[in-house]
Amino acid sequence: MRHLNLMRELTLAHGPSGFEENVKEIIKNYLAGKAEFSQDNLGSLICKKEGTCSAPKIMIPGHMDEIGFMVNSITKNGFIKFIPLGGWRDQVLLAQKVIIKTRKGDITGVIGSVPPHLLSAKEKTKIVEKKEMFIDVGAQTREEAQEKMGILPGDPIIPDSSFHVLGEKMIMAKAIDNRIGCCLFMNVIKELWGVPHPNTIYGVGTVQEEVGLRGATTAAYLVAPDICLTVDVTIATDMPGLEKEDPEVKLGNGPVLTLADATVIGNRNLRNFVIDTAQKAHIPLQFNTMMGGGTDGGVIHKSGPGVPTVVISIPTRYIHSHYSIFHYDDYENTLRLLLQVVKGLDAPTTDKIKAG
Repeated sequence: MRHLNLMRELTLAHGPSGFEENVKEIIKNYLAGKAEFSQDNLGSLICKKEGTCSAPKIMIPGHMDEIGFMVNSITKNGFIKFIPLGGWRDQVLLAQKVIIKTRKGDITGVIGSVPPHLLSAKEKTKIVEKKEMFIDVGAQTREEAQEKMGILPGDPIIPDSSFHVLGEKMIMAKAIDNRIGCCLFMNVIKELWGVPHPNTIYGVGTVQEEVGLRGATTAAYLVAPDICLTVDVTIATDMPGLEKEDPEVKLGNGPVLTLADATVIGNRNLRNFVIDTAQKAHIPLQFNTMMGGGTDGGVIHKSGPGVPTVVISIPTRYIHSHYSIFHYDDYENTLRLLLQVVKGLDAPTTDKIKAG
């Protein structure tokens, strides 16, 4: 698994929405000398790799941010109240370890609530809501939390998670959504270094995707792409409770081409080009729709005069929690697909796609 170390470094990095600096530095270090860097005023990192032609411009966005939290207030007894950054389900939070990033360093805590022993029978049947939770960092007073530990309102909070290989090729980590997308555009640029391609690639690490696709909006304005290949994760349905999903999306069965989600309908001509490319290269390809969510492609396809866009994803279990799981082979096949698609997007092909 040749990209395992990069995956480990990216997923272990701390970067909730609005605080993506650590991830940005990893990308810049990895692509130093292989891309030209710029950024928008929100902090999205644009990595330009020019081929034999300056156009068409192919944008490959992968968002750098992960879901996390922010310190909202500190109680008089030193407990931390928080707000979510991104979409968390209440039931995945209790008793989970977190890290609060302060100006004095990282502080470890655990998410708690009123013990079930002290709840009424009716209260025990209800899911504890985030607003009723708190983080225990071991402080006994507000002053201790603020002055000794350095915790202040506005400090970011991330899951305290580790990186694991399960079995032979299953990868379990936090922030797979969407550090795996960052890893993809980084590897596309690196593998095309010194290789002719009839276009210019813009790998973009976008910020604040999980709170409203914000960085993609401003980055697309700067890039003004001709084509957008959004890379992200999508929900795998090969687990108990989802057996009747049609189509089924399985780990290990290849990348997923999202036909439509809540924010974008994949461009028909570009979709067909991706499908034809996968078939010619004998790359497995799955399909899905996901009408309950969206990706950066949702705003990029509406940028400027409009941008033909598709979403290519890696199937993943348990997204938006402390740990997710994906299959390494799906990563390699997604990378192969992106490389083949990029190599085929010359000016005439792009013009035909845009003319549809």
